[in-house]
Amino acid sequence: MDDKLREALATGRELYKQREFVRAEPHLVQVTAAQLPYADVYNMLGVIYHDVGQFSKAQAAFEQALRINPAYTEASLNLAVTYNDMGRYAEARDLYLGALTTSTKPGGKLDSFVMGKLANMYAEIAEVFASAGSFDEAIAEYRRALALRPTFVDLRLRLAQAFRDAGKAEDSLRELKAILVQNADYLPARLHLGLSLFSTGDHAAAIQELEGILEAHPEHARAKLYRDMIVEHQSRKRP
Repeated sequence: MDDKLREALATGRELYKQREFVRAEPHLVQVTAAQLPYADVYNMLGVIYHDVGQFSKAQAAFEQALRINPAYTEASLNLAVTYNDMGRYAEARDLYLGALTTSTKPGGKLDSFVMGKLANMYAEIAEVFASAGSFDEAIAEYRRALALRPTFVDLRLRLAQAFRDAGKAEDSLRELKAILVQNADYLPARLHLGLSLFSTGDHAAAIQELEGILEAHPEHARAKLYRDMIVEHQSRKRP
């Protein structure tokens, strides 16, 4: 590599690290024009193209990175995200699973970064299923995510919501209570616990939970709204 390309590579990588994507792109393109086998350069370009919604160019860049280095987990994950954004959900899922399998082969270790990224990707697939009303499939994907990152309370909260939307209120309550064991002050879980208690018909417990939030946070608008709605519902049910 001559000095000009070496400088372009160093500059492109540094600007990319600073998320100066517009400025980094021409330097990285200069490196790829020389057909140098740097998988990370194609991966960086893929991220840049994905960031501006140029999914086809991002796909091509990530695929080239994987041709150079088929074991490049980050490029596999980034390509899976791109497939997901293009509506190619089956291919995205295959890549997720492939990345996970490759990362857990003997001699390889699934590091914290990869586990977190995979967990979030499973959650993205779950959201697609949930938005389509396929709650059993969404629940399965959230469980895969939590198997990788059991301490991610936001993932467990979404699993609880999927259970409630699927009509499985008791399962929802179990997940919400597990969150509160881990973090008793996690307000989103307390709020949804109130809603799930209401859905089981335990209106008194639901009101108690919501009023508990309001004692600590008197201006919490949603807690007040939900509490008032349940109280009004109860008053209408009385003879």
